[in-house]
Amino acid sequence: MNRQPDGVKTVPLTPEVYAYLVDQAEPQSEVQRRLVERTRALGGRAVMQVPHEQGVLLTLLAKLTGARRIVEVGTFTGYSTLALAAGLAPGGRVLTCDVSPEWTAIAQEAWKEAGLADRIELKLAPALDTLRALPPEPVVDLVFLDADKGGYRAYWDELVPRVRPGGLLLADNALFGGDAADPAAEGNGRAVREFNAHVRADARVESVLLPVADGLLFARKL
Repeated sequence: MNRQPDGVKTVPLTPEVYAYLVDQAEPQSEVQRRLVERTRALGGRAVMQVPHEQGVLLTLLAKLTGARRIVEVGTFTGYSTLALAAGLAPGGRVLTCDVSPEWTAIAQEAWKEAGLADRIELKLAPALDTLRALPPEPVVDLVFLDADKGGYRAYWDELVPRVRPGGLLLADNALFGGDAADPAAEGNGRAVREFNAHVRADARVESVLLPVADGLLFARKL
């Protein structure tokens, strides 16, 4: 363990430590394994898929909150959607938003193969249009943002009023490769940094940013 002079405790994430970390998660299903392989075949875009241990965490959080209504912004090939749907309470549904028929076609095949397609509603449209069309009542239990970083703040402001007290909002890539920590960050790094500051100043929630994968921001609606 690396103990810095100010008492901060960190563990360098070497390949060996990371392999051990993944081994402590629930193992991948065959459906998940095949979905990872299909996504890798897309090339560099595959980096947008959440890692398995993050998927396990999403399932656990859905179960812990007893989630019946989940909203996801950014579907890609559906690994995170699959994880969220697996954690739903009986009768629950995930609404997931994307604009790519190509990527979400892969997702839909995996959801069907996993027997979870009936728990998932896919909206192929600009996410803001979908979110603004939702009822205004605070009935959403869990939110997962993993889409265009410049849109995070607008998605957040649409969703926070619709999340029930005690519900969770999660935002992926909240460190953006470490760029979000740089005051001189530009592009997506700057967008994420500004979004994180917006959340931190939002009196409607209490929040923490954790080094899960590329940074996962947790917020609980007050």
